[in-house]
Amino acid sequence: MKTWKFGIIGLGMIADFHARAIADIPNAALAGCCSRTLDKAESFAREHGGRAYPSLAAMLADDAIDILAIATPSGYHMEPAVAAANAGKHVICEKPLEVTLDRIDAMIAAHERGGTLLGGIFPCRFNDMMTPIRQAIASGRLGTITCASTFVPFWRSEAYYEDSWRGTWALDGGAALMNQSIHMIDALCDLMPPIESVQAFVATEGHPQIEAEDTATAVVRYGNGALGMIYGTTASYPGQFRRLEITGTRGTIVTVEDSLSVWQFAEEHPEDQTVRDTYGQIDSGGGVSDPAAINAVNHTRNFQAFLKALEGDPSTWVSGQEARKAVKVILAIYQSAREGRLVTL
Repeated sequence: MKTWKFGIIGLGMIADFHARAIADIPNAALAGCCSRTLDKAESFAREHGGRAYPSLAAMLADDAIDILAIATPSGYHMEPAVAAANAGKHVICEKPLEVTLDRIDAMIAAHERGGTLLGGIFPCRFNDMMTPIRQAIASGRLGTITCASTFVPFWRSEAYYEDSWRGTWALDGGAALMNQSIHMIDALCDLMPPIESVQAFVATEGHPQIEAEDTATAVVRYGNGALGMIYGTTASYPGQFRRLEITGTRGTIVTVEDSLSVWQFAEEHPEDQTVRDTYGQIDSGGGVSDPAAINAVNHTRNFQAFLKALEGDPSTWVSGQEARKAVKVILAIYQSAREGRLVTL
């Protein structure tokens, strides 16, 4: 079995989750890291293993590196992703893939030219409960789906945004939607037909010092005619669990964090009670007020799916094109709010 060697660029909080995911995969190893300062890279390497490189160029030049894991601020994803493709390295990149579609498309094109894989990180796709949800939708158990919505009422303190790239247009690409709510927007992109149009409002009332929104609401219409709502904020003290609701003429599914709170259909199946018993208990705080309080298990699964794609099984990985979808929706919401009109995707 090949052992895939990772290098990590960007050594903030989320890089710890990358290192833990790599350590938990039998055929993966952390070979190196780099940051803006060598001291920080050396400290990270002492804790997690691998070599501290003085620069990205030095790390990409090393044949010991197969895959670059990108954990830099969002607006700094394109440059290392393209450099990795040019060096013949695969890339797995934190959400959002980038802050504009042009920059995302440049990343995708570079890896297509290089014959390397570009994957995104959306751990919520790998929650155990997503499997029965996908099966129920695919088998038509909800009947005609009439509404699919998500609600992310999070809290972030003043300190979270202070002297930070967070909440800036250049490096965060937005705020409450692009940084926090993007996971649940991606879930809608995963489970539902493409969003066809959006009408939105955004506001910056709870954290007036930041450039982008701390609260956003949007009404959406899907390609199959269903409607929905997207609500995301970092100004809802003390923070509440994220929620997903999908309902139709024959059933309703509601999730709260990593659990199912409603699993009800017009026609009960023998396995339904087992599903409710298995997934009916919240086992994660999900970072409602602390961004580090997320479930590391799903990062591991996300990385494993990427390695399976490299080995010929692309059934579960999050491709660059898949990771692009949520950003496209969020940018349409921002455009609708900015221009005060319905935006068609």
